[in-house]
Amino acid sequence: MKNWVALGLALISWPAISQSLEGTWQQTGNKTCFQAEMKESETEKELVPMMGGSSKSSVAKVIIFKKDGSGQEGIFSSGKKKGSNMSSFQYKLSGQELLFTDKKSGMITQRFAIDELTATSLKIRRASS
Repeated sequence: MKNWVALGLALISWPAISQSLEGTWQQTGNKTCFQAEMKESETEKELVPMMGGSSKSSVAKVIIFKKDGSGQEGIFSSGKKKGSNMSSFQYKLSGQELLFTDKKSGMITQRFAIDELTATSLKIRRASS
């Protein structure tokens, strides 16, 4: 009976963890908890589309997760193959937590809670200690 319960729980949780973290993700937003709760004023709604939309070079912050548990983070410009300010890291997944670890010691340097992971969206936030 215990085996059936364990199998049932595994099958229920399988769709939730089936989406892989591996790949390239582009940062589209960065908000603190306080900013997420605030509503934009009418002036902000008018100004935001005008800010940065007319620049000739588009840049994006990109984070890459590889299968071997390593990754890179940096700023990429459109038309350029290599990013600037690239930094490498090691990562581990532990349930709904994303852990960045030191390459040499293996110590956890940063902890993030995964709020959403789908084929097109990855939402993480710093985990409280």
